[in-house]
Amino acid sequence: MASPHTEEPPTKGTADPDAHIYEEVTLCERMELSQRLAVEELITTEASYVHNLQLCLSDIRAHLQQKQLPDFDLEGLFSNIDDILHLSRQFLRGLEATAAQEHDQLLGTLFQEFKEEMETVYKIYCASYEHALLLVPAAETTSSLSMVLQRITKYPLLLGKILENTPAGTSTHQALAAAVSAMAQANANINEYKRQREVATKYNKAEHLTLRDRLARLNTHSIAKKTTRLSRLLMHEAGFVSKTEDKEYDNLEEKFQSVASSVAGLKENVASYMAHLEAFLVPAPHKRELQMEEGPAQQYHRLAEHLHRAVFPEFKRRLDRLVWQPLCSLSEMLVGPQQLVKKRLDKLLDYEEIQERKSELGSVTYDEEAAMNTYLAINALLVAELPRFNQVAVQLLGQVLGSLCVLHQDLAAEVLHEAEKELKQLPHGHMPLPAFWRLVEDTLQQAGAQLRTFTQAFETVTPGPVTQPLTPAEERKVLSLVSKHGPDKLYQVTSNVSGSKDLDLTLQRGQIVALLQRVDTKGNTSRWLVDAGGPRGFVPAAKLQPYSPVQSQQPGMQTPTLENPALPVPSPLVSSSQQGLPHLLHLPQVVAGFSFAARSPQEVSLQAGQPVVVLEPHDKKGSTEWSLVEVNGQRGYVPSSYLVTVPVQEPMGWSLPV
Repeated sequence: MASPHTEEPPTKGTADPDAHIYEEVTLCERMELSQRLAVEELITTEASYVHNLQLCLSDIRAHLQQKQLPDFDLEGLFSNIDDILHLSRQFLRGLEATAAQEHDQLLGTLFQEFKEEMETVYKIYCASYEHALLLVPAAETTSSLSMVLQRITKYPLLLGKILENTPAGTSTHQALAAAVSAMAQANANINEYKRQREVATKYNKAEHLTLRDRLARLNTHSIAKKTTRLSRLLMHEAGFVSKTEDKEYDNLEEKFQSVASSVAGLKENVASYMAHLEAFLVPAPHKRELQMEEGPAQQYHRLAEHLHRAVFPEFKRRLDRLVWQPLCSLSEMLVGPQQLVKKRLDKLLDYEEIQERKSELGSVTYDEEAAMNTYLAINALLVAELPRFNQVAVQLLGQVLGSLCVLHQDLAAEVLHEAEKELKQLPHGHMPLPAFWRLVEDTLQQAGAQLRTFTQAFETVTPGPVTQPLTPAEERKVLSLVSKHGPDKLYQVTSNVSGSKDLDLTLQRGQIVALLQRVDTKGNTSRWLVDAGGPRGFVPAAKLQPYSPVQSQQPGMQTPTLENPALPVPSPLVSSSQQGLPHLLHLPQVVAGFSFAARSPQEVSLQAGQPVVVLEPHDKKGSTEWSLVEVNGQRGYVPSSYLVTVPVQEPMGWSLPV
């Protein structure tokens, strides 16, 4: 008989009230275990990743460095992998410290703290990855390079796995969710930057195409596209359509163009400076053959020879290494951004045209959408990169200018140091400064008197300047210049001119040109724009003087030539009515200073140097621009400016100094 207190086993179908508690505990334990395993996987794979990076640098890169392959871009192959290794080591230490504290909330915070730095270093690496693949010498290197690319994409997956096993609603879950979002955004930003760099790489190369190559590229599509851009640009300038304003970009571009202009100007000046320095250092054997007595002249000769042989060549080498080469590198750096800035304007015109079409039709084609994205990518890249580029370019330009100043200071100090050695041996080396300046003044006066005496003696024994008449071709050229520009615009070249820049002319001494403008395109008044009877270009203003025909000479008269430009030029036309009778014997002869071809029956032709008789110094309307003359029995009008007066009765001839 069973006891009344005996418990009967639960019947089938009766639920255990504590079963769900056991299930929840088991589920939490499984989630905690999975979470711990996911964290361990993250730390283990990160440690393995850091170890592989170290092997890549210590083994593969070191092996390639030892090979010393010619023309191999080792830095381009490994890019900024050193920065990635340094950042990954710091991140691994942070992961290990977080795991030791067993606080998963700190894990999400750690990823958010490292997000910006990771995005920065991986952007650079991923953007140069395609270029690096072209340089890889072996398959092992390819796997090492792709390892870096794969790691940044795994962070959102590993964090997502940890997040799946974290209870919802907790602070740890919120921190991990924020970390997953941050790393996903970092990957998206890296991909966008990589796309922008690919677009930039496509357009920032300066192409040097021949005319044949450019014509070969023309087709219906390219002509239509360029025509649309040109019409859009003209409408911008005319104000028919509004421009897309971007003040941030406009300010950046203005600063960039200013830097580019400064670099180009400095490079041009340094190149000219080095060319003159090179010419200065050319050996001059005739100077070394001078025989001098021992004394101040010999001491100065030794000093000049030492400077010419040792000091100045060393200065030139340092100038080339510290100024010229960095300046050329900086100039090459500007080419890519300059091309990108130009291409942005083209793409902006396309973008505005497509936007206008989109607002009218409501949709665009796939190609038009791609063109819009191309403009947005170029614009975003320039806005992001130009501030840093401008800053670096200005720093480099400042360093180049600083080096140039220091080099000249060193040169001055070296020359002074060498000169002091010789000055101590001169008689006036310890002379007081006022007495020294009096000595210099007296010496200069004596030297000037000796020079004047020598000049006077030289002039008495040297023959006068020989003149050579103009050839018919030269006379026709001068006539053409006079007809185009007038006689008051004619100038003569005083010495040979060798053009060294673009648009510079190469002219011979004595050549006749017509002045067009007394300033060049940069506002420089020392370079004038002239017409040489065909080609037009710039010449130094110092090598030009106003042209006037050289008169034949009578005894006791001096002829104004290039060698004696200070002599007076023949006076303008003076009519006989303005001369008094007492001066009748000294009445100047009127001749044709320039050839003139009659263009109507009322005009008469002249030859340069031909005597004429002025009948009336004006036309029928009283205008003094034309004069009525008689030549060889024919009467007619000629331009008054073509007539000159000379105090001789002999005919004049056009001539040039030999």
